[in-house]
Amino acid sequence: MSKTNLPETGTVNIIGAGTVITGDINTNGDIRVDGTINGMLNVKGKLVLGNTGIVEGEVSCQNADISGTIKGKITITELLSLKNSAKLNGDIITNKLAIEPGATFTGSCSMGGIIKDIKHAAEPKLQEKAAAY
Repeated sequence: MSKTNLPETGTVNIIGAGTVITGDINTNGDIRVDGTINGMLNVKGKLVLGNTGIVEGEVSCQNADISGTIKGKITITELLSLKNSAKLNGDIITNKLAIEPGATFTGSCSMGGIIKDIKHAAEPKLQEKAAAY
């Protein structure tokens, strides 16, 4: 039997509180971040960002439970869950979104089918309403 170099899909990576990583991270498994990541985070599985976790950069994953801080664009293929302590400053692209009371979010959000330019899609509707008055 030959063994591949790919890690098992059940792999869980943990970045502990107080740890700072500068650079891009790619994983085929799940990841829990309680420290700080300065760079792109590409996760094939689930991202859990703890209360003390900070990510400054783009995030891409299948599912995410966010309790910490993200500064950058986040792309989730399935479910993004923003817990009550979550702080997200950036654009969201996701299939489903759950936001608990207390979570803060600054940016644009695109759900379901990907919308290329949200601002231009909304402008004609605003102009039509203004013209109706």
